[in-house]
Amino acid sequence: MIINIDDFKNVKALVIGDLMMDEYLWGSVDRISPEAPVPVVCVEKETHALGGAGNVINNLVAMGAKVLAVGTAGTGKAGRMIFEKLEDLGIKTDGIITEPQRPTTLKTRVIASNQQVLRIDKEVKKNINAHTLEKLIEIIESKILDVDLIVLSDYDKGLVTKELVQQTVKLARKYKVLTLADPKSLNFSKYEQVSILTPNRKETSLAANMDIKSEKDLFAAGQKIMDKVKLEKLLITCGKDGMVLFENNEKPYTIASKARQVFDVSGAGDTVISLLGLGLAVGATFKESAKVANAAAGIVVAKVGTATATTDELKQALTD
Repeated sequence: MIINIDDFKNVKALVIGDLMMDEYLWGSVDRISPEAPVPVVCVEKETHALGGAGNVINNLVAMGAKVLAVGTAGTGKAGRMIFEKLEDLGIKTDGIITEPQRPTTLKTRVIASNQQVLRIDKEVKKNINAHTLEKLIEIIESKILDVDLIVLSDYDKGLVTKELVQQTVKLARKYKVLTLADPKSLNFSKYEQVSILTPNRKETSLAANMDIKSEKDLFAAGQKIMDKVKLEKLLITCGKDGMVLFENNEKPYTIASKARQVFDVSGAGDTVISLLGLGLAVGATFKESAKVANAAAGIVVAKVGTATATTDELKQALTD
C-alpha cells in the first residue's frame, strides 16, 4: 500500500519513557579564551525543548497524531518545564508522576555557527520506586484501550525498568496493542517480547557482544538479538548506511539512506520509532513503515538540534 501521511492524524499513541529537557544556548565565536585553548561563545539566545521520550512525543504530534504521555518529572525548573511543554502541545499531564527524588534530566547544548561545541548533562540516574511503578502501571492500564500503539522510549535514566516493561508488554498482549521499544540499556533481555525493538548499530554490537565489521556480522548480531529477546521484528539503524530489518523466517532487508548533509544526529532514533509506529498503526507493512521512518530521519539529521519533520517535508521526501 502507499501510506497516506494524512492518516497519521487518526492514530493515538501512548508514549512511556524518560522525559527530559533539552536546553540550547545559541551564540557565536570570535576568539579563543586566554585562560585555556577553548572557544569563547557569546550567547545570544536560549531555547528549550522536550528531550528523550519528549522528543518522541514531538515527532508524533508533528505528524498530527494524538499522544498520551506516561512518565515522571522532578520538582525543579526542568521538571516544571516538562508540564509546561506538554500542556503547550495540548497533551494532558495526568500520566506524569512527580518524583522529588528523581530530578528531571537537563541536557544543555552550546551551539555556535550552527555547530554543537559543548554539551552539559545534569542528571541523577535512579530507578523509579515501587510506589511510582505501581501508579504507572495503573495509569497504563487505564489508557491502553484508547490507543493504537505503545512506544517505550528508554534513555536508561531509571523509568523504563524491567518490571515496567514486563507489565506493559503483558497488558499490550492482552489487549492486542503494538509495542515498540527504543533501547539504551545494554541488557536487551528486559525488552523481551516487545513487538519491535529499534537499536542502533553500536547498541546492537554491545548487546550482542559482537564486533560488527561487516554486513555478515551485522546480520549475525541481529539474529542473535532476535533469538535472545524473543522478538518477531527488529530494526537496526545504521546512520548513513540506512537501516536493516529482521523478521522471523525472513532474510534481513536493508534500506539505504538518501545522501543528505548531516548537521545533527541527536533525536534521529526518536524519529525512526515514531514514524515506524505510525506507519504500522495505519495498516502499512513493516518494510513500508520503515521506509517512511528512514525518510523522516533523513530530514531531521539535516537540521540543528533535536528536530522533527513536517508532514509536507515528509510527503516531498517520499516523492523525490
